Amino acid sequence: MNFKCVMVVDDQLPIGMIANTVSILGCALGKRHPEINGEDLQNLDKQFFPGLIKLPVPVLAANSDQLRELKESITKDELEVISFTDAAQQAPTYEDYRQALVNKTDQQLKFLGLCIFGKIKRVNHYTGNLPTLK
Repeated sequence: MNFKCVMVVDDQLPIGMIANTVSILGCALGKRHPEINGEDLQNLDKQFFPGLIKLPVPVLAANSDQLRELKESITKDELEVISFTDAAQQAPTYEDYRQALVNKTDQQLKFLGLCIFGKIKRVNHYTGNLPTLK
């Protein structure tokens, strides 16, 4: 597979919000690209294990300004960017999220995390200088 996926999250968020951000971005990626998921498996005890993503998914760190700059620069390229914003994080329901999102511009949103998916070289071009989240 010539594709790569990275998660880039605001490293100033509390650990619980980081975990939530990465998990939601992963769910969205799985919905958009089911072909990256492996087949379901069973162990020797016949226990069922749903298929997991076939790609490694590094989690990288950035600050909120870097996230915005990264999103703005990537949208001009052939990469797919899935964003998790403050509008999503603060919304108790999907309808609340929908209403918050449709009434804001990108400049009014705070980006908490990005999932970047595409050709390996292009993903590396934009994210190769970012540190691993620690």
